Amino acid sequence: MHREFLMGNEAIALGALAAGVKVVCGYPGTPSTEVLETVAKRRGEGVHVEWSVNEKSAMEVAAGAAYSGARALVTMKQVGLNVASDPLMSLEYIGVKGGMVILVADDPGPISSQTEQDTRTFAMFSKVPLFDPSSVAEAYAMIQDAFDFSERHSTPVFLRPTTRIDHGYEAIDVKDPDEYRVATPEGFVKDSSRWVIFPRLSVRNHALIEERNASISQEWDMSRDFIVREKDPAIRKGVATHGINWQYVQEALGEGTCRMLRVGMPFPFPEKAALEFLDGLDEVLCVEELDPVIERGLTYVCGKHGLHVRIRGKLTGDIPPSGENTTELVSAALASFLNLSTLQLFNHSTPPEAPALPVRPPVLCAGCPHRASFYAVKTAMRGRKTLYAGDIGCYTLGNAAPLDVCDTCLCMGAGIGIAQGVWRTEPDTICFAFVGDSTFFASGITGVINAFYNQADLTLVVLDNSTTAMTGHQPHPGTGRTMMGQVVEKVSIENVLRAIGLKTVVTLDPLDFEASVSAVKAVADEKGVKAIVFRSPCVAMTKPPGKSHVDPAKCVGCGRCVGELGCPALIRAADGRKAIIDETLCTGCTLCEQVCPVKAISGGDRNATEVRHA
Repeated sequence: MHREFLMGNEAIALGALAAGVKVVCGYPGTPSTEVLETVAKRRGEGVHVEWSVNEKSAMEVAAGAAYSGARALVTMKQVGLNVASDPLMSLEYIGVKGGMVILVADDPGPISSQTEQDTRTFAMFSKVPLFDPSSVAEAYAMIQDAFDFSERHSTPVFLRPTTRIDHGYEAIDVKDPDEYRVATPEGFVKDSSRWVIFPRLSVRNHALIEERNASISQEWDMSRDFIVREKDPAIRKGVATHGINWQYVQEALGEGTCRMLRVGMPFPFPEKAALEFLDGLDEVLCVEELDPVIERGLTYVCGKHGLHVRIRGKLTGDIPPSGENTTELVSAALASFLNLSTLQLFNHSTPPEAPALPVRPPVLCAGCPHRASFYAVKTAMRGRKTLYAGDIGCYTLGNAAPLDVCDTCLCMGAGIGIAQGVWRTEPDTICFAFVGDSTFFASGITGVINAFYNQADLTLVVLDNSTTAMTGHQPHPGTGRTMMGQVVEKVSIENVLRAIGLKTVVTLDPLDFEASVSAVKAVADEKGVKAIVFRSPCVAMTKPPGKSHVDPAKCVGCGRCVGELGCPALIRAADGRKAIIDETLCTGCTLCEQVCPVKAISGGDRNATEVRHA
């Protein structure tokens, strides 16, 4: 053993390696991404790791490995579970042979997601057991327990860290590589009665799943110390919590204030532990995020066993029904519940009020090629009735002023379908569907096929910056690199589109503004499904060769560069009229030079960029 200061995601990755994981698949998504990246960096011989094209593919590859007796890990964020749910729901009925852990990183807040969905609720729906760590150290230990549990019960299991666990840090003891579990998978053994899902198998296995989960509910809490027992008969109140909220409660209460239950496996709900916890109590406050899973579980146990204990939490208004909890929020709720002041809880003076933080709305980076793509489309379509259907990625920021070129955003790949639906109801609308290169491979292709097959009229715009930029520049099928470091043949977006049947597929450099505007006008006027691929590398992966600068003698203060582009490197001078360029941000992309009507800006060199691969 040795000690390391680790991010939660790093600890989870090392825990998986210590548990003997052989196959790791996933799709990048904050806050889960670093798990797979750490496995790729720290793996030994015989461990396969891949960024799959989407979560469904990742789930199926991991399932195949687990069918063969290998331990497999699949990683995603909570919205990615929606994509993976199709194979998962059937996989729970089939079961696995090797241990299989499905890491789903939830994002209360949400901090970087479309939704606040709670994987604990999905676990109940799918009947898949779930582990809910409350610290970095526990996440490291829990994923190893999860693999053992999965093999013992022949079921996939969830590990559900949240953002504060994923991105928190702690110094923990970890195993040395020579202490890692070593096992040779048996291999796939043909048995159609086990591996081929038919109604007869589903009926039989559904009954076995219900029986298994009921048994786990009674037994699991005895195998780990998830309950803190305070049997002082004078204590009549209790607090039930989970995950990072355990840390918030501990910080506020310390020891001995009330009886506490920490639920490390919210599904199957630990009924036996709950009964022991509830014995002798009058009231319980459930401190949790996001859904009232523990609150409902304890209410059910009280009803089933005729216990007269008042269960409070989200359903009673004591805890907010949505959003991320904080130490301050939890402390206030505990103070109210225990009839104490927050000063009595913390036993120290009130800290001074922190100054207000500056408002920093997210924006596209200075020099981002997406800005040029959006501006070219907007310029070409000026005065015409248009729909700009957006998608998930950096380019969602195209919705911000002054670009305002993102009218809808639902989920990955959905913009292509939404554009079709709008055009069906408003055929006089010129519909554009924007999608990134990584998202095109993950979930965009089917939408294009649907549009072509059903004879829609839209322009697909693929914003190809040669990486999965929003989640940290991971490779994808169009980059020609894998997570294992292999150099492979790139999958051509243009060839895929032409294979579908598209006759017009135009590839442009978005930083050539006039050519881009002209091409957009021509392509948009064609009927049917057609595509524009704007290709220019992500500015975070390039080395800027020079900087643009403004000649104050030529600048007439028209404000077009500042007011229409929204580049953070462009600002107005102290006089409030003329433009100046912040050279610490400028990348020399030359877009502002091309749109300046008096040619007052010069010095950039968009053609001399050097791509840096991670």
